[in-house]
Amino acid sequence: MRNFLFLIFVLMMGACNSEVDYTPRKINFDRDACFVCNMGLTDQRYNVQAINKYGEVRWYDDVGCLAEDIREGSWKKWDGETAVIWVGDASKGNETSNWIDAKKAFYTYGEHTPMGYGYAAHEKQPDGEFFDFKTTLKRIDEGKTMREKFVKEKKMLNHK
Repeated sequence: MRNFLFLIFVLMMGACNSEVDYTPRKINFDRDACFVCNMGLTDQRYNVQAINKYGEVRWYDDVGCLAEDIREGSWKKWDGETAVIWVGDASKGNETSNWIDAKKAFYTYGEHTPMGYGYAAHEKQPDGEFFDFKTTLKRIDEGKTMREKFVKEKKMLNHK
């Protein structure tokens, strides 16, 4: 009986001390969908993933969807403040290993992104105007996006 209790104790201690794997996950394009809009992920150049301190992953098809999630409130309850956030490098193409630290990325505006927010992340500083992560989220919150035009175009396509 003592050996059994000791084994249970060791297993419980091991579970408590396990470290969270914050490395970026590979997208399963057949299954993974955006946490906010439920669209299937299709273009890693603009996709985002956040991994919280429990190892839970939230996927986003556009940095704008991440901004919406942060603003809406469930982010805090999910412990998003502790999350490591990865974003696709738009300048590298749709490669499955194309992840960069979202908080260190340089963001440009004017891209055709999956949900029309218009922001693309780059690992290397691009020529011309660019923004840091916090400024990009702030601009999205202020409505400085291409989303309105995107939605109008989608409605026009659906009415044809």
